[in-house]
Amino acid sequence: MTFDEAVSAIGGAHSFADLVAACALPGGAGAGGAGGGAGHTYRNLVKVVHPDVAPAGRGPAATAAFARLSRLWGERDGRPLTTGRATYRVGGLVASGDIAELYAVDGDAALLKLPRQPADNDLVRAEAAALTTLAADGDPKFRAYAPRLLESFTHEDADRVRRTATVTTRQRGFVSLAEVHAAYPAGLDPRDVAWMWRRLLTGLGWAHRAGLVHGAVLPEHVLIHPAEHGLVLVDWCYAVPAGAAVPALVARHRAAYPGEVPARQPATAATDIFMATGLMLRLIRHPPDALRRFARGCRYDKPRMRPQDAWRLLAELDELLGDLYGPRRFRAFAMPARP
Repeated sequence: MTFDEAVSAIGGAHSFADLVAACALPGGAGAGGAGGGAGHTYRNLVKVVHPDVAPAGRGPAATAAFARLSRLWGERDGRPLTTGRATYRVGGLVASGDIAELYAVDGDAALLKLPRQPADNDLVRAEAAALTTLAADGDPKFRAYAPRLLESFTHEDADRVRRTATVTTRQRGFVSLAEVHAAYPAGLDPRDVAWMWRRLLTGLGWAHRAGLVHGAVLPEHVLIHPAEHGLVLVDWCYAVPAGAAVPALVARHRAAYPGEVPARQPATAATDIFMATGLMLRLIRHPPDALRRFARGCRYDKPRMRPQDAWRLLAELDELLGDLYGPRRFRAFAMPARP
């Protein structure tokens, strides 16, 4: 099935059953096959319309088709899901992540994460292990900086495909920094980014003290609560113990990673600090020269030349912000109203 055929089939389907039937017709068998099953259809369509593999110039069409495909798949799975510990009521699709889909659970009380491909089960297991470590070894005072893992289990779908799944707490009222950037494409006042930066360093310092490197400090993985100035680090699938290599990277954000990640060299606190600094700097409209110099010192090519302690770096950032803007004071921040 070509990209255009897949987009047309997805756009014309009112349910996932419609889509399976369409892909089993002559000319569409390449996507699902006659009798290939719902899961087979879904996985093959993902390979065709995912935005990361879209033909040149077809990004918007791929994004729309992928979102609709994910919604149809999520509605298909809108039924009770029983594990060894609980029965969950699985609702609609909430988001499509780098490797997995996120579904509302029990009326929006929690999130179910299911990888699109079984080959990514190891990454979901890594996230479960990281969240378990944070709960056991992290200072409980900073617990709000990461979701709570409620359960991890193996899910087998109707096609007998087994995936590692997690259920975590839901972060209500939060938006990602990707959404913030989209809402403010010209950038933010440095004073608005200051609180986000401070909280990001706090959350990373907490993880580092527990012996973990997040490994993917990217816009989609940092959530903020605009009104309450809260921050949560999500998607711990790439997290590793300090000194291990990050197992994978998000291809569309390759430029945001320091050299040690694609080179599969040891990741340390300096790895997260490099990524966090770049992320914050890209949010700011016209960063002051002093802030640029501060950021430059956090993004040297060689990890040993970068700061190694997020909390100590936070103290340096506070001193710099004090020199630039005076005593800290609360600044209200809001996302623009959606049309």
